Amino acid sequence: MATKTGFLLLDRSRQVAVQVHEILKERILTVALEPGTVLSRASLMEEFGVSQTPVRDALLRLQEDGLVDIFPQYATRVSRIDVDHARQAQFLRLSVEVEAVRRLSRSSPKETADAMDHVLRQQQAVADPSTYDKFDALDREFHRVLYERSGNTLLWRVIRQQSVHLDRLRRLNLPMEGKIQSLLQEHRAIVDAIREGDEEAAVLALRSHLSGTLSIIDTIRAKFPTYMYDLANAEIPVSVRTA
Repeated sequence: MATKTGFLLLDRSRQVAVQVHEILKERILTVALEPGTVLSRASLMEEFGVSQTPVRDALLRLQEDGLVDIFPQYATRVSRIDVDHARQAQFLRLSVEVEAVRRLSRSSPKETADAMDHVLRQQQAVADPSTYDKFDALDREFHRVLYERSGNTLLWRVIRQQSVHLDRLRRLNLPMEGKIQSLLQEHRAIVDAIREGDEEAAVLALRSHLSGTLSIIDTIRAKFPTYMYDLANAEIPVSVRTA
């Protein structure tokens, strides 16, 4: 049975800590909880109507995800975005998805294009700033089709686990002017190339699409200078070094 706790509904038939973790993770990935935000355990206990244990367990899982930094006896903060981690996640995605696109362009171009086009049409229907959450969820679904149709659903789960920092960068990029329409055009180019069985064009379109966010990292960094750090380039805001 679902029990109302503040503004939330927790399903008491499921493990409470898992649900608290899921809700907080979604807030962090969508930047509803901004990098650097202090998370008060007492406030979370009150909001979710739970004891200290499930909140502690949820925060520990978020720490394992790389989404919070826990400073014992001091504070728990939403982690800054690790740009180097995001770069490596993008490299991993490129490696897997390029190969998937190559194979699917040869083996099942029409069926794959139809499946991806079905998601793309849904995404076009929510291409509006008021529906960022739905648009973003369908963006992930669009790419999940590649993993499912190429028989790599296990790798999809791995990719999702490793993409938390990349996902947050993408979410910061999404509201920028013209980004939504650009994403839709890029998705259309991928679908059309696969449908034509044009392996090289599909790979080129996919590479261009997946490089979009990191190609403008300097623009994103300039707009959100305290949200991220990049150990590879030693560009760490003072507020992060002293946290």
